[in-house]
Amino acid sequence: MLGTALRRSGLRSLVERVTVLKGGSVPAQNPVPTRRWMCSKPQEVKPKEPGVTFKVPGHRPTDFEKKILVWGGRFKKQEDIPELVSYDMVEMAKSRVRVKVSYIMIIMTILGCITMVVSGKQAAARHESLASWNLEKKARLKNELQKEAITK
Repeated sequence: MLGTALRRSGLRSLVERVTVLKGGSVPAQNPVPTRRWMCSKPQEVKPKEPGVTFKVPGHRPTDFEKKILVWGGRFKKQEDIPELVSYDMVEMAKSRVRVKVSYIMIIMTILGCITMVVSGKQAAARHESLASWNLEKKARLKNELQKEAITK
């Protein structure tokens, strides 16, 4: 009864699949169609245009990229760099330069920290501190205000 209702509603392929799963036989005149629900047409392969079969991979580096290629260690001088280089070569040189710049920044940060520690210790030896500087500044400003009040 369920099968006839499904057949009448147009879901014939579902009924036939259920019948096969239950062990029944599929009618010979109605084979189970394979249906693609998302795409009704097969994809067409576009033929390639004749004449253009190959593209020369190359990138014309700018002056800045030439400096990066030299500093990245790929070439010794800017005159040694060919007119066209691969884009991968430029990217590899850029990544090497990024690493070198990060190393330089790390070293400068460490040197800056050491300098601040040394100068702080020297200031402590001279008994200089921010608190004493603020007290001296406030006392000096107070004296200047009193002198201005007296002169008026």
